[in-house]
Amino acid sequence: MPFRLLAGFAIALAGALLAVWLRMPLPWMLGALLLTAATRIGGVRTFCPRPARNMGQWVIGTSLGLYFTPLMVGHIGANFGPIVVGMLFALVLAFIGTAMLQRFAAVDFKTAWFSSAIGGASEMANLAERHGARIDRVATAHSVRVLMVVVIVPFVFQWWGVAGIDPTVPGPRSVDGLGLAALIGLTCVGGLLFQRLNLPNPWVLGPMLVAMILTASEIEWSALPDVFLKAGQLFIGWSLGDRYRSDFFRSAPRFIAVVAAYTLIALGLAFGLGNLLSHWSEAPVPTLILGTTPGGIAEMAITAKVLQLGVPVVTAFHVMRMVFVVLVTGPAYKLLARRCT
Repeated sequence: MPFRLLAGFAIALAGALLAVWLRMPLPWMLGALLLTAATRIGGVRTFCPRPARNMGQWVIGTSLGLYFTPLMVGHIGANFGPIVVGMLFALVLAFIGTAMLQRFAAVDFKTAWFSSAIGGASEMANLAERHGARIDRVATAHSVRVLMVVVIVPFVFQWWGVAGIDPTVPGPRSVDGLGLAALIGLTCVGGLLFQRLNLPNPWVLGPMLVAMILTASEIEWSALPDVFLKAGQLFIGWSLGDRYRSDFFRSAPRFIAVVAAYTLIALGLAFGLGNLLSHWSEAPVPTLILGTTPGGIAEMAITAKVLQLGVPVVTAFHVMRMVFVVLVTGPAYKLLARRCT
């Protein structure tokens, strides 16, 4: 086990350094993700421990919370309407994906529904298990969707040349040793509390809430060192790539192909919706597109942070969408099950 762990870390680090050398967007996350996934699919039996992903999510959650100055909180309030539209858009995507998977992949309704909901993979897998859906198919669908979004969006935005058009400076701008220690301790308590309460994405949302409350209250203890931010992206990419196995593409090729097509359609619709919302919001179009993109909180927040595209607004879009999807997906399934099965 120690050898597999060290080998996995070495591969992820090598992928990140290679991506930096190639000047890829989001190199510390994408490089680690792609090389880890490629080696896992190729049969290399490495291992990424859950604490590594937790640490990565803690870094992302804490760094996001530091953006929520009083001024930024006001900007989020001004975008409340578009954020609600983004929540409803996620529900529309779930109907589209469900229809596609039932029609073209011959999947039962419950599996199609939980595979198509734009929520966290673990939360959707838990709901799928509770309602008797195929957990393996649901997990595969969310893995494919997140992988495609994380890879496609940064490259499109880099080609588009929009990086840096909506920069947001976080509250604390310098690193203070004692302040950093206090920030680490308190945000870790937030993560542990969210985990104990069995809340979704505990190591993103718990630390983020603590850091957000401090920053919004103008309590600025310390910024996070740059090495923390790179390590967080590395751990996120490593953990995402570790989900893949050697039989991944052979297990259900038609199902994976339909999920891929659905993801491309969802991305296209997100780009269109972002442009429409720009008539309602003062946020730039790329920020609104990133806010409605069907990716995970941590991955899309990293993208917004590295590309400097309205981090607080993008985060608010994805946090509200995630909460909405987690709360609505189960009850909506019960209402629709009799008609669609």
